[in-house]
Amino acid sequence: MTVFKCKMCGGDLQVESGMTTGVCEYCGTRQTLPRLSDDKRTQMYERANHYRRNNDYDKAAGIYEAILNEDNTDAEAYWSLVLCKYGVEYVEDPKTKKRIPTCNRTQFTSIFADEDYKQALAYADEKQREIYEEEAKEIDRIQKGILEISGKEEPFDVFICYKETDEHGKRTRDSVLAQEIYNELTNEGYKVFFSRITLENVLGTAYEPYIFAALNSAKVMVVVGTRKEHFNAVWVKNEWSRYLALIKGGAKKVLIPAYRDMDPYDLPEEFSHLQALDMGKLGFMQDLVRGIKKIIGEDTPKTSGNETQATVTAAEQGSNVDALVKRGYIFLEDGEFEQAVKYFNRVLDIEPENVRSYIGLLCADMKVRREEDLVNAPVPLSSNSNYTKALRFADSSCKERLQGYQKAADENIARKRKEEEEKQEARLQAETERIKQEEMRREMAGIEKKRKKWSKIFKLCIWWLVLLLISGIAILLGVTVFMHVSKSPVLVLALILLMVMVFISPVMLPLFIVSIVKKRNFKKILDTISITD
Repeated sequence: MTVFKCKMCGGDLQVESGMTTGVCEYCGTRQTLPRLSDDKRTQMYERANHYRRNNDYDKAAGIYEAILNEDNTDAEAYWSLVLCKYGVEYVEDPKTKKRIPTCNRTQFTSIFADEDYKQALAYADEKQREIYEEEAKEIDRIQKGILEISGKEEPFDVFICYKETDEHGKRTRDSVLAQEIYNELTNEGYKVFFSRITLENVLGTAYEPYIFAALNSAKVMVVVGTRKEHFNAVWVKNEWSRYLALIKGGAKKVLIPAYRDMDPYDLPEEFSHLQALDMGKLGFMQDLVRGIKKIIGEDTPKTSGNETQATVTAAEQGSNVDALVKRGYIFLEDGEFEQAVKYFNRVLDIEPENVRSYIGLLCADMKVRREEDLVNAPVPLSSNSNYTKALRFADSSCKERLQGYQKAADENIARKRKEEEEKQEARLQAETERIKQEEMRREMAGIEKKRKKWSKIFKLCIWWLVLLLISGIAILLGVTVFMHVSKSPVLVLALILLMVMVFISPVMLPLFIVSIVKKRNFKKILDTISITD
């Protein structure tokens, strides 16, 4: 039995050997467990999880990577790296009291495409995989919501990174200095992200969408600090480390450290290659403004006061065209076509000849998730205006590719139409045959019913005839005997007449029935009876 800290709340978990999942008795959250093969591994996980719970994702990630260097089949270590990458923090749900994930490091890349996530699933057992997949779906949902909100935000020129409050909840000196920089840059006409003012109107909501949008749009970040620990504060580091990651990824951005009343060698090691500015030196503000002008460009149109120039917005948005297109295609892959259309249209507002956006809109119209699936379009591509516009602005290779989709789609539509026509014809034939058989069945049933009826009548007539004959014979015998015995002519005559009537009756009855049949036009029925009998 090993005592292990809950990765959600930090409570003690009793972990038995071989356990891969467990439920914390303090927060009630079902969670995955790492391989605790020895005390060293346990301590490494405890320390890494401690850093991650305190939002120090970079330190935590370093330890998880060290664990994987020793054992590259540890699913929990891969999953923990994913949590660090997306800045996942587990907060208490006020309703259920359980811990649910939030994202503090939004990425353009979907969690489902992350290599560490794929590795976690590959090495996880069935129970672990179930939890990983469930949490990944929730993280993906949260991330999409953040991307949707951030996509609506106007771009920034400068992002000011600083620590707002100290350990006592009081405003820091860093905040005062950051506001001075904010005021100066704003007066110069730059759009500046300064959380104290910029986020003032979104109090009570999650800040991540707005921070994410600002980090990705700002061309310059100024990191302000007066103490070593302020530069390394969790949320301060979260912002500047993400900005450095964007630079490392190829984004044309610049980070400027600005310090005061401290040794520049106490700045984070990650700033060692950067030119830092001393805020205590005379002329600091002028140097900072001059440097930002060089980075952003002297000829770049800027806004001042409440005035906003449309060209500024277009130019800034133009720098994010690729990101908007990527977002559109992510929504497209997930089948969220309405959201995809919104992002593609935003791109076209900036670049009216953007071919990828027209192709994306075409895919959304055809309800297909990938460009290659246009061959399965339900209607001819040529009938769609986005297809014609994509052809118009496409290069030769792209045009050839689109025309190939159109040809294949037309062939599929023709084939499906032919198959549908054949199916329709087969259905009509089957229905016609069914109706015919049903009519024949009803007709035969009617004939059979009438045949049985008249068969009974004729059988009764035959029995009647037999009885009459027997009666006649009996009467004839009686008359013969009576004539020998009686000498009265009148009585003999009466008996003869009675005998004639008895013998005539059997003949008259069939004639009577035949006359009725003729009147009612039952000749067909009589023919049927004669045939069947």
